[in-house]
Amino acid sequence: MINKQIDMTWEYTGTSLIIFNHINKRMSPQETYDTVKKLDAKLGLVWLQPADMNNTYAFAMQRRRAEKEQIRTMSQLVAKVEQVRKTDPKHNWLLGLDLEFAGRSDGLKPMQALYDMPLDRPQIRQMDPGLVYNAIRDGFVDAGLVYTTDGRVKGFDLQVLEDDKGYFPSYAVTPVVRADVLQNTPGLEAALNTLSKQFNNQVITELNAKVDIDYQTPQQVADAFLKQRGLI
Repeated sequence: MINKQIDMTWEYTGTSLIIFNHINKRMSPQETYDTVKKLDAKLGLVWLQPADMNNTYAFAMQRRRAEKEQIRTMSQLVAKVEQVRKTDPKHNWLLGLDLEFAGRSDGLKPMQALYDMPLDRPQIRQMDPGLVYNAIRDGFVDAGLVYTTDGRVKGFDLQVLEDDKGYFPSYAVTPVVRADVLQNTPGLEAALNTLSKQFNNQVITELNAKVDIDYQTPQQVADAFLKQRGLI
């Protein structure tokens, strides 16, 4: 957009903060949005209304397993992992992670430090991000790192665990438009803000499931959704 090759995009607040602006400080969702909005304004980019959805990282388990073990939060997961380590070390819990998160400076190691989560290397199963969901569903790992709005969370009946210490940044999807395009296109800002209001975690997860689980095309899902909401 800065080079005027495209007019707009939908961007995650956390991606802009960490990847483009190189800020690793933990912030509230509102502070994250305010920060990237202010920084990008200097580049002639306007952040509009964020959707009420947060496609951040989270750990997830099989729902029935989480209910049986009474695990609802990351802290409870850590306590369970440590309990099994002490009482039954031959059957340590296995955690599935994508390769990128395991090696990132803002990934696994600082998360372990915040949650006081010691892990032996054999407990960590690194794999392609898409395979983590299958590994949780099929019991190859006890818990794994997921994206909260991925359709497979719903389709595979996974339980997302609460990040009760607030480690993972906010990834609120937001329309971002070049300022000159907004000025020259009356009604665009209102239209994009109206569209943004249609989304929350439940809605986007259900839409993603239609693609990931039901194998509909993104175009089919988008057309049906916009018609259902009376937007086209």
